[in-house]
Amino acid sequence: MDRYLFVIDYQNDFVDGALGFPGAEKLDAKIAEKVRSYGKGRVLFTRDTHFDNYLSTREGKNLPVVHCIKDTPGWEVYGETAKALREVEAPDIDKLVFGMDVTDPATAAVLPESADEIELVGLVSNICVVSNAVVLQSKYPEATIIVDAACTDSFDKSLHQKVLDVLEGFQVKVTGR
Repeated sequence: MDRYLFVIDYQNDFVDGALGFPGAEKLDAKIAEKVRSYGKGRVLFTRDTHFDNYLSTREGKNLPVVHCIKDTPGWEVYGETAKALREVEAPDIDKLVFGMDVTDPATAAVLPESADEIELVGLVSNICVVSNAVVLQSKYPEATIIVDAACTDSFDKSLHQKVLDVLEGFQVKVTGR
């Protein structure tokens, strides 16, 4: 069975930086352990990636908090998860919006050709995790898409719970509740 893990935006700015929130750091050990358990060739990760013009973008106008500017400390992956991703040589996918662009040649080059099961972990559940679950469900329509609720969270606990229900509504398997 072809199983893959996608670590979504577990970056410094979402954990303890510009958009960080209490509790996000508690996911670090669980995500790192999961990365190591999948191992080399089975893990990919996304990075929310913005540039100096962020505040003039659509997202920046709606969320005027400068974050995840490419090549800054806030853009880097957080803690033990960063170390685990290096250990398994996980390829990175820099994404300019909430969901990755699977048609982008750089992204397409690292995505698996096919998958039976895809698990997602990371931040933020009600924004980028859900967006990427939808994108991956479209890219791999026969794959089982899983979100581990114990390895994702949000600054808005109410939206976090609601999005887990919404994910189940479009046939994403939610584990770890």
